[in-house]
Amino acid sequence: MPEAGTAPTSPRTVLITGAAGGLGRAFALGFAAQGDRVVVADVNLDGCRETVSLIAASGGTALAVGVNVTALDSATAMSMTAASFSRDHGGEGKIDVVINNAAIYATVTRAPFTELDPDEWDRVMAVNLKGPWLVTRACSPYLPDGGKVINLSSATVMSGSAQWAHYVASKGGVIALTRVLAKELGDRNITVNAIAPGFTLTEASYGLIDGAEQYGVDRGALKRASEPGDIVGAALFLAGPGSNYITGQTLVVDGGRQFI
Repeated sequence: MPEAGTAPTSPRTVLITGAAGGLGRAFALGFAAQGDRVVVADVNLDGCRETVSLIAASGGTALAVGVNVTALDSATAMSMTAASFSRDHGGEGKIDVVINNAAIYATVTRAPFTELDPDEWDRVMAVNLKGPWLVTRACSPYLPDGGKVINLSSATVMSGSAQWAHYVASKGGVIALTRVLAKELGDRNITVNAIAPGFTLTEASYGLIDGAEQYGVDRGALKRASEPGDIVGAALFLAGPGSNYITGQTLVVDGGRQFI
């Protein structure tokens, strides 16, 4: 049995949605750096190819796949492609780790709940909540004993965020979904956990807020902004052997802002 906290001893196949840029790209680079085969999936296929190029430049192995996470047929095609990619590169046709990162974030309208557009509410729910369900459903036949599913929630669920009801509700649903999936997949020795990042310095965040580097820093126990690497570290832990007896949990990574 591997020691707790050690990296996997052999390459795995890791599928990451929303990996055309931002935090998803950071996840892809982080897993590739430890030797895993990475399936880079996003509706933005050109962005996926850029992520794959960055991985290849560092000697890693990756594949770009276009996907619409709100459509079961698209998610199913993606999972089949990922399983074939595993077989083609010395794997067993399994998807060892699934990271459900795809989400609508930067373009979400901020408005009082009485003024939100119902169509936008439906779009946010479709990508942010229905997406992780459909992707995990599609990948389920390929998840091995010891497989890992990691869903991206948000620390806004813990504190609330005014004028963002649809986004916060969708991310709260991710936590609930995580608990259900952990129950249903536990008999197969598959763990399902969520990460709830606080405000993190990605391209999208810089576009949302002026002075993003200082946003909320004074509210945290750690007086600095969150970097993508902080969230990647949590994902590497939850995907690794050190977390084999952790499931159905939500790891808040926000520098201690929630308890201040």
